[in-house]
Amino acid sequence: MFQRPAFRKIISASISASAQQPTRIATRNPPNNINVNAIHIHNNLHLHLHRTFASLPQLIQQLRKATGAPMMECKKALNAVDNDYEKASQWLRKNGSAKAAAKLAGRDASEGMVGIALSLEGTGTGSAVGTVAIAGASIVRVASETDFASRGKDFTKLVEIIAHACLVNAGEGGDTDGLMATTISQEDGKTVKDALDDAILAIRENLQIASAETIISSSDQSVVTGYVHGKVFNESNAGTAAAIVELVPTAESTLSKGEIEEIGKRLAMHIVAARPAYLAPGDVPAEEVEKEKQILMEQMAESGKPADILEKIVDGRMRKYYEGVCVTEQGHMLEEGNPKVSKALSLVGLKLVAFKSSFIQ
Repeated sequence: MFQRPAFRKIISASISASAQQPTRIATRNPPNNINVNAIHIHNNLHLHLHRTFASLPQLIQQLRKATGAPMMECKKALNAVDNDYEKASQWLRKNGSAKAAAKLAGRDASEGMVGIALSLEGTGTGSAVGTVAIAGASIVRVASETDFASRGKDFTKLVEIIAHACLVNAGEGGDTDGLMATTISQEDGKTVKDALDDAILAIRENLQIASAETIISSSDQSVVTGYVHGKVFNESNAGTAAAIVELVPTAESTLSKGEIEEIGKRLAMHIVAARPAYLAPGDVPAEEVEKEKQILMEQMAESGKPADILEKIVDGRMRKYYEGVCVTEQGHMLEEGNPKVSKALSLVGLKLVAFKSSFIQ
């Protein structure tokens, strides 16, 4: 009567020891009524279940970190491909990203970031495919639904990648449509569209490339540079506003490339502040000029002044109009005395041949 509990303790201890050291069970001589095979099955099942439940959360965590997709999307992807990590990544790209992009496409996206990429040499920056040697710059605006989403490092990196791809695409003669198909990774052939869809899946907002423009250097002497305003991260090339400019030295110029770049950066800063729409009066569309003149004539129609006097008054007011919309006619905000931009540049032997700018609202 008193031996049964003791015998049960011995069995329990034997099973516990066997569970901890399954490889040594065969060398022991357990009591006759203990099934050694049953202990092996028990331990193997325990180890299998342990690995299964320990590895699935780990795979989900790894997949979420790599793709930025929500946890449930990662779990769904892994379940669909029997927990194969590589196949799950592909499943997310084909299913999760595309569905998320389609679902969010109609929502308003008025926030975002502006990014620039400057001249590329050798293999360029980032992970763009191919050898590129592009003298120029690009400027892109990537729109999001909220400023909260656009202030994250992942979104900032996306803007920089798209700006880089825009310059590569333009340097290879591609058009706007070609930007989405531009490859950004040699390793997996990932394109700009893939990167954008992945970001939509991770951020869960409607993201769009709202604008993408480039300046390719018009000559070997020209210098293309730019400025980014409102950066969230100091080391980035993305912010709330930006401008790129191309300056060409004249025969009178004695400036170094570095000096021209600094002058160009200050001019880009002026453009961000003044927001001109055109380079020079000759670039304003004729219909806009005529429309403005017509408005001015109608305003003075009842003044009773002779036609020749009215024409002179209109010409004077048109000069003021050009000062508002043409960068060459504006007073340079960053130069002492605010000289006209065209005059400030001519004094140092430079000519502005192109500029692009973009703003968030």
